[in-house]
Amino acid sequence: MKKKIIYICFILTIVIGYLIYNFLLNSKEKNSSFPKIVVNTSNGYTNPLQIKEMRNKSYPGSDITIEKTLEDGSNFHQYIVSYKSEGNKIFALLTVPIGQKPKDGWPVIIFNHGYINPSQYQTFPLVGQYASYYPPLSRDGYIVLKPDYRGNGVSQGQPEGAYYSPAYATDVLNALSSIKKFKDVNPDKIGMWGHSMGGNITLRDIVVNTKDIKVAVIWGGVVGSYLDLQNWHDPNYHPSAYELSLRNRYRSSLQQKYGTPKINPDFWNSVDPTFFLKDIITPLQLHVGGSDEEVPPIFSENLYNKLKSLNKTVELYSYPDDNHNISNNFSTAMQRTLNFFDKYLK
Repeated sequence: MKKKIIYICFILTIVIGYLIYNFLLNSKEKNSSFPKIVVNTSNGYTNPLQIKEMRNKSYPGSDITIEKTLEDGSNFHQYIVSYKSEGNKIFALLTVPIGQKPKDGWPVIIFNHGYINPSQYQTFPLVGQYASYYPPLSRDGYIVLKPDYRGNGVSQGQPEGAYYSPAYATDVLNALSSIKKFKDVNPDKIGMWGHSMGGNITLRDIVVNTKDIKVAVIWGGVVGSYLDLQNWHDPNYHPSAYELSLRNRYRSSLQQKYGTPKINPDFWNSVDPTFFLKDIITPLQLHVGGSDEEVPPIFSENLYNKLKSLNKTVELYSYPDDNHNISNNFSTAMQRTLNFFDKYLK
């Protein structure tokens, strides 16, 4: 009898302790100033950054409007133009070759620039390395369109960034639809060039649109997985307080809802272009500076190895001791770029 009483008391102690613990825990959560993270681990979530959602979306673009005629380049006309993307008026630099147009129209290269502080960005004249990047493409007989992205320079909208928002990739896909409607363009011969952040946009767009982008070239691209991006910070990235708040808002809201790539890889894989490489049919050429201190060369090297393992058409050129802009080997890298575009677009 005595043992039975002791056993009952023991059980009651455990039950009462459990109830007190839960009461204190719930009380702490209610009074805590820190938000409780609820990770969505179901397979039914939808987010506009997901590849499947971007593929289901339409990108109608618009007619291209010439806003300003600029002084001609060496053998090409230059214009500041605009087009529409999700209701935003996006500005762009457009160059058109001077000379005999091919009977089926000029081939096109969409030029995706890297990060420049949106408040300091300007469509034309270009500053820094891009002033020398686009003329060789224009001189080689291509129409070149350089979209500004929303919120950059005088383009409408907010500068949402490329990694945690689909905004910039959407602007470029609408640029693709818009340039197809422009006079003298061959809509079946469109390629894409991207540098740094523009390389990330290019990779996302050739995964989303697997048929219209016939060839792509990426220099120093941010083409790592989201697990890579979580552990990377560009030392030369110095955003304004406003821009940083926007960037953190998109990244933080995704992590708040879905957790980090380590906690919830299913979601992050669903938004990650590197997990859809099997769908790529676009020939891709990669260039990296071996001493790039801004974007790790391993991003491009890993992408190359993944594409090779899938038997995709891909080339990788590495320039030892060169920088993020491949400025010491610019002529060689640009000639290889032109040869690659010529092979698939001419």
